[in-house]
Amino acid sequence: MADLYLKALESERKALWATCRLKGLAKDTPERQRIVVLDGLLRDHKGKAKA
Repeated sequence: MADLYLKALESERKALWATCRLKGLAKDTPERQRIVVLDGLLRDHKGKAKA
């Protein structure tokens, strides 16, 4: 079965990353900070799935 939460997190991260790359945003922008938060959520979720 598809993990919709995981797909949603990955999709949001990809969209934000593309925006940041196109605009050349610095690390302290809200978009880049959100990517860091999403990375943590993805890591936690994948860790729980393995356990």
